[in-house]
Amino acid sequence: MRLSFRRRHAARRRPLSPISLIFTLFSISASPASAITFTPAPAANLDLSQLGRVALAGDFSGISLYQFEEQNELPFNANGSESLLARMPNGAFASVVSTDATIQTMCTFTMSDGTTAGVIIGGNFTSLRTPGADAMETSAMALFNPETSQITPLAGLLGEVSALLCDQDTNSVYVGGNFVGANSTNAIAWVGTEGWTNLPFAGFNGPVTSITKASNGHIIFGGSFTGLGNASTPSTPDGQVINLSTAEITSGLSTSTQGFSEPKNIVCKTSGADGTGNTWLLQDGTPGFWQATFDFGFKPTKLRLYNTHQDGRGTKTWRFTALPINGIMNFTYVDPATGQNASCTSECPLSDDPSVKFQDFHFVNIIGMNAFRIDISAFYGSGGGLNGIELFGDDIFTYAVDTFNEPTCAGLPFASTATKTGPWTVSPSHSSTSQYLTAELSSPITNSSASIVFTPDIRESGHYSVNLYTPGCLQDDTCTTRGQVLITAQMTADPTKNEFTEKTLFQTNNFDKYDQIYFGRIDASSGSFRPQVTMTPLAGQSLSTMTFVAQRVGFTLINSTGGLNGLYEYVPGKPINTSDFTSSAFNRLGASFTTGSAVKALATSGDITYVAGNFSSKTVKNIVAMNANDASTQSLDGGLNGEVESLFLNGTNLFVGGSFNSTLDNKIQGLNNVAVFDTSKNTWSPLGAGVNGKVFKVVGLTMNISSTPEYVVSVNGEFDRLEAFGNNPAVPATGFGVWVPSQGNWLRNLKLPVESINGILSSSILNSTGESLYAGSLSSSTLGVTGIATVAESLGSLPVNIQSSVSSSPSVGLTKRDDSLTASTLSGVTTGMFDTTNGRNLTILGGHFTATATNGSTINNLLILDGSDQDKVTGFGSEISLDSTFVALAVEKDTLFAGGNVTGTVNGARINALVTYDLAAKSFKPQPPPLTGRDGTVSSIAVRKSTGDVFVGGSFTSAGSLGCPGVCFFSTSSSQWNQAGQNIAGTVNSLMWTTDTLLVAGGNLTVNGTVSTFLAQFDASKQTWDSYPGSSQLPGPVNVLTAGTSDGSQIWVTGTSSSGSIYLMKYDGSSWQTAGQTLENGTTVRGLQIFSLSSSHDSTPIIDSNEVLMLTGSIVLPYFGSASAAIFNGTRFQPYALTTNTGNAAGRIAHMFTEKDDFFSSGRSQLPLVFIVLIGLGISLALMLLIVVAGLFLDRLRKKREGYVPAPTSMYDRGSGIHRIPPHELLEGLGKGRGGAPHV
Repeated sequence: MRLSFRRRHAARRRPLSPISLIFTLFSISASPASAITFTPAPAANLDLSQLGRVALAGDFSGISLYQFEEQNELPFNANGSESLLARMPNGAFASVVSTDATIQTMCTFTMSDGTTAGVIIGGNFTSLRTPGADAMETSAMALFNPETSQITPLAGLLGEVSALLCDQDTNSVYVGGNFVGANSTNAIAWVGTEGWTNLPFAGFNGPVTSITKASNGHIIFGGSFTGLGNASTPSTPDGQVINLSTAEITSGLSTSTQGFSEPKNIVCKTSGADGTGNTWLLQDGTPGFWQATFDFGFKPTKLRLYNTHQDGRGTKTWRFTALPINGIMNFTYVDPATGQNASCTSECPLSDDPSVKFQDFHFVNIIGMNAFRIDISAFYGSGGGLNGIELFGDDIFTYAVDTFNEPTCAGLPFASTATKTGPWTVSPSHSSTSQYLTAELSSPITNSSASIVFTPDIRESGHYSVNLYTPGCLQDDTCTTRGQVLITAQMTADPTKNEFTEKTLFQTNNFDKYDQIYFGRIDASSGSFRPQVTMTPLAGQSLSTMTFVAQRVGFTLINSTGGLNGLYEYVPGKPINTSDFTSSAFNRLGASFTTGSAVKALATSGDITYVAGNFSSKTVKNIVAMNANDASTQSLDGGLNGEVESLFLNGTNLFVGGSFNSTLDNKIQGLNNVAVFDTSKNTWSPLGAGVNGKVFKVVGLTMNISSTPEYVVSVNGEFDRLEAFGNNPAVPATGFGVWVPSQGNWLRNLKLPVESINGILSSSILNSTGESLYAGSLSSSTLGVTGIATVAESLGSLPVNIQSSVSSSPSVGLTKRDDSLTASTLSGVTTGMFDTTNGRNLTILGGHFTATATNGSTINNLLILDGSDQDKVTGFGSEISLDSTFVALAVEKDTLFAGGNVTGTVNGARINALVTYDLAAKSFKPQPPPLTGRDGTVSSIAVRKSTGDVFVGGSFTSAGSLGCPGVCFFSTSSSQWNQAGQNIAGTVNSLMWTTDTLLVAGGNLTVNGTVSTFLAQFDASKQTWDSYPGSSQLPGPVNVLTAGTSDGSQIWVTGTSSSGSIYLMKYDGSSWQTAGQTLENGTTVRGLQIFSLSSSHDSTPIIDSNEVLMLTGSIVLPYFGSASAAIFNGTRFQPYALTTNTGNAAGRIAHMFTEKDDFFSSGRSQLPLVFIVLIGLGISLALMLLIVVAGLFLDRLRKKREGYVPAPTSMYDRGSGIHRIPPHELLEGLGKGRGGAPHV
């Protein structure tokens, strides 16, 4: 059990923990996030050079290639937990520190000597965790070092931090919120290396929500307070009775005398009478002890002891030891003999005067304990003993475990109680302050599944802070099943004056926490009224099982100096005058607001400080500007007609979020909860047409909208639509939007290659020249695009406008193609193809979606993009039912065949499962008879190239009147259906031609009426089916298959085994091999494809070194999680592409399609034949020329050595001196030139 400790009296508390060493380690001069690094992922090295255009189709609104190991495709957290975020080089967000609750504010703390101590983060979290590390208990505030990514808890605050101001001039961090720490409430300072330091005014009597520094150097606090001061004791202190009756009572060396040995005799005994059953005695002449052990913690302020006088006995001296700390406590008391104040520690006296019924001893130090022991060291008469004991405190708590509340024996008129309904059980305290109740609830979760009502003992009316305490989930291992709770309350006797509003809270905190659920007036308990707080589960949660916990509610009376109303100006170094606040213009401005006003946001620009919230006066409402130098105010067109929750100042633009729709003077309308005020022109402007619900946060961030980073503005709140304006339609939203000032539009409306971001953004530290830091929970992608993305050097988009699915369950009938492709997942673009037949340049997309055609009409589920006609977009309209889903496409000559769960009426004819369309004529053709029976769906289409016959597989039994179970083919030459053999039946999930005569079908099939198989082969030359070789080794129906080699002799298959797991296997031409790597539960494989590589990996027995296998769908990888596409190199899986989706749902990639199907050749060695011939010819000619030149050179060299003289070339030389010689003389002369044989 954890205990908390606090001193009651301290003028100025010393720092709770020395951090000089911390700041020495954390002193940096770089930008806040300059050292945060991310690990590059291994390159995929896909060789796409032989494939032409490449595209990824699926159900997504954003997509990223996997480039850094920190990337993932997790949705943003909807359980109230947030993270400290930074951007990776590709623009996606990554968590660098995660929390169990919200980070509400941040600031960079640069100390007075110019060194950067780090980033201060504040919120209502109880733990922080860096990636790969365990959760670190950290309450409300911590220091983050961007250089090392190290977290240092700044222990000492209990509650939540809502506002921070890092001030270099005063070397301080001013902290505001709803907390207690040191001797302050709701406001405190962290000073340099000294640590926590109480401000001179000890805080405020209400929460602080914003802090800013005015141009005159003064610190301005805004919030819901009415005066300075902190929590106070009730006017009648020590009024809460600590329940001893349910404690475990033990003793040491008790008497053996019957009726006096039981230590429980003195519990709930206040008469002071001696006697059997009323008195507890020690053995005669022996010291001893009395001990009480509790299942809850408490902080006592007063001990009341009743001495015994039984037979002259009594306790003379004693000491009180607090457990488990083993601390001997100090007390003050009034000596009954002298009437003087006195103190004691280890030998506290107890009077033996029979007229003194009891004595009260006040604790000097107020600390937490869950047990105590009273040691009696001296006694009167024969031995010591007691007649009664009572323990009191100031803390007003109501516990969920009712036996911890005030005892009934105390005779209190309005004792604290708790009542409950539902399956509650008592849980041990673990590391918490007390035991608590737990209820395990099953779906559906409703408000009536369980409830608990806390009824406190409120003895005086006044302003209270009410806090709900929630035990952490790590200690009882319930973090995955914790959810949200609904809090309601009645605080005043007159229901019309009850100021409490319903609140919802998360119980997902890792460690113990408390949340302020109310700050305001509470009426004292009476015979006709009892204040009550009711807690129930929040109805409608998606949890299948919810762990609902309840521990205690605390009520703290708030002391106040008065004189303030939500604004306070603090002058550092100047004494505080609590008797006169009117010297401050800011204090006077707050005083002009109506009672109950709240300042929620502050921002300073130059001499002007903007004050916003929920307030009004005679001249302003909800927002006003104050000049710190001349104390003048500016009404900003009278203010806004609704409350303001948040401000973000960027240059001269002040972005404002809240619940309003116009300025108070109605000059500017249509603001709709978010607006911008130009501080240089003093004018209001809407952001588009705003949003359709309340905005809680406006936070800046940076984005690459064009070529350079620029500031944009995120908007968070309770809205589900970005309103239509101009030519921009309304856009569905999940409480998040990004406004791009440079474009004058929402990010979702931009037709630019920009990022996709969704989630919650609560705070940011912006750095235009370096890395920025963000707080929140975001899902993001490097490219925001719906349903289709192109793949080249980077991701790109097609010029199409696809919207999300029109139905949440689009394909109720399409089941068997996919135990992995269930109806609920078939949305978005599920298939696609590039058609270049007969000179066309078409991109055809099918699935379950709506899109907008070039002429503005609506397209349902099949879209055609004509690249030869200025990217004109056409498609299917009302002829196809809205709930249709296309999953397979093929083109034969000019005819498009599109199949799936398709219904409709074309040219008066009913269609089912398959539709045909003339791409040349751009009109529907006469339709084949419908495919019916079973589910009546088509899952796969494969065209036999040599004949043009179109084979379709799926879940059907007939084509028109022709019996054709599972597989049928349509003859394009005769325009009729034909049976593909007569010995096949079942459901086909996938078809593929491995050769011109062999067709492979995967699914749940029966061959020859008796042989069950998951993979079959059709011989078109024989018109017969047979089981595929070795198919009996497959553990379940094949869902997807693909070729493993260019000749089709090897294939890859995947499916679902009988155990429900996903298998992946390869047939290598002679036997089946398993991938050897398992995919996690939840995997859905929609596509398989072999790709060649530009850089080889290590050779493996199952995949060539220059190839990888691509899997698309929702691939759950060990130690990573879900990826929409992954590659397998024979030894391991690696993510390839990650997606996000609207509505915080998971994205999926259904299909990767290419313009060409040359998957088994690598661009590294493949050149067109003409270039190979020309290169060879060139090399040959060069070699021949080299040989000729070398020969000529050698011949000339030889002749020169033999005395060669060039022949005469003049006409005279050629003829004038030459005489004719008879041939016989010439021949004779030739012989004379030779030497004969030597003569002997």
